[in-house]
Amino acid sequence: MPRAKRGSKRLDKRKKLEKLSKGYRGTKSKLYRSMKESVERALKFAYVGRKIKKRDYRSLWIIRIGAAARINGLNYSQFMHGLKLADIDLDRKILADLAVNQPEAFAELASSVKKALESKATRAAA
Repeated sequence: MPRAKRGSKRLDKRKKLEKLSKGYRGTKSKLYRSMKESVERALKFAYVGRKIKKRDYRSLWIIRIGAAARINGLNYSQFMHGLKLADIDLDRKILADLAVNQPEAFAELASSVKKALESKATRAAA
């Protein structure tokens, strides 16, 4: 039975790791074992970071919406509840963009939210 050789697979694998570890300091970009460990660790952090980025953006949008809602006489939870009552389906990303770039449009939204909240209050009182 002939001897099975790896061929160029070993070199290809190392080249791929070298490409990923380019820019790392010292041993982490030169020696295979250290290179492998540091690249695996970096990829793990990158994976987790992509999830954290989504959380961070959502919290930023909520902060911006809350600040704009307070300017218009509502707090965040009242504003979001009023949007549901008024059947306005805008996500937080769009609302935050409106709050920052088009405050007059956000003010119109806030007034329609206030009307929806008032109509609910009058229905509850009756």
